[in-house]
Amino acid sequence: MALTIRQYQDTDLKSVLDSWENASTLAHPFLTPEFQAKVRHDIPHIYLPNADTWVAEQDGTVIGFISLLGNEVGALFVEPDYHGKGAGKALMDKAVEIYKNIELEVFKYNSIGRKFYARYGFKPIAETIHTETGHPVLRLKYTA
Repeated sequence: MALTIRQYQDTDLKSVLDSWENASTLAHPFLTPEFQAKVRHDIPHIYLPNADTWVAEQDGTVIGFISLLGNEVGALFVEPDYHGKGAGKALMDKAVEIYKNIELEVFKYNSIGRKFYARYGFKPIAETIHTETGHPVLRLKYTA
């Protein structure tokens, strides 16, 4: 069971969308279906074309991804069946390898993401309100 981290390719789109949807549904039950549908639409049209995206591949299957906008993590999602098995850490390790110091925002009510980032070593630096949803978000920083 070899885990590989590699650059995103256009042929990965369906797997990336599936990983996002499955993980986002689990981590963000507080978000409206309308907002989730908008994000799903925006991923291939806005986010992926403007980000440096890496995928985690397990035995030839894409099981998660990380999208970077410079040293900012725009997205990190792993298929729920693979949570706790090293894919998220391997993706974040790739981001740290490239940029050293990383920042990101996570919804305050996303307990799955918050636990992962705390274990990785991220520290909170600010709290704001997400304009589109009205939910609080935490800005986190990791310093290598």
